[in-house]
Amino acid sequence: MKQEDIIKRLSDVPIFKELSAAELDPIVKIAQTRFYKHKMYVFMQDDHLDRVFFIHSGKIKIYKTDQSGKEQLISVLEQGEMFPHAGFFRKGNFPAHAEVMDDAILIVIPIDKFEDILISYPELCIKLFKVLGEKIVDLQGRLEAQVLHNTYEQIILLLIRLCKSNGEEVGERYKLTTQFTNRELANMIGTSRETVSRTINHVKKKEYVTQDQEGFYLIDREALQQELFY
Repeated sequence: MKQEDIIKRLSDVPIFKELSAAELDPIVKIAQTRFYKHKMYVFMQDDHLDRVFFIHSGKIKIYKTDQSGKEQLISVLEQGEMFPHAGFFRKGNFPAHAEVMDDAILIVIPIDKFEDILISYPELCIKLFKVLGEKIVDLQGRLEAQVLHNTYEQIILLLIRLCKSNGEEVGERYKLTTQFTNRELANMIGTSRETVSRTINHVKKKEYVTQDQEGFYLIDREALQQELFY
């Protein structure tokens, strides 16, 4: 990848936005690019954590497995996102698996070298804290959904959340840019595939959720939000 491509991608990442070319230069100098094919692992759960990644292209599935091998899907990350989000401040091991869903080009930054840059540019720390704060709010929302809402409402809240994290506005609806199976949706909130299937069919009948010719979900987010109050 050309250096100007790295500069463009990193300048679009939230924590690096508004940095001048001079401020971004030391980060670009320590960045490496790597190509990963479909189904490859970027890292596996409990591997030594010594680097963070920025997605130039492709999609990455983040998930955990328990002792029995059961999979819990955490999120699907797309172009421009950073992972793991707590990587710069976490010591030890990667907390989850990162598997390539589509062929991906990733920008890789070693944590130890980046920490040296953070010391020189404290404003980067502030931006990084803001990004982490957004992730904490998201995780808090997921926890509250499990505690305060029944399974049907949790599925509705999940679809609403995916509009933001994996969706794009298409007219009056949000199109999910990732095709999630009912099993994957179920794994994200700890319920059964059958329960998700029933809920999806229910909101499809109400036309709150439809699918385009390629099978991607088109979601009426406002209608789903109103559904929570009935």
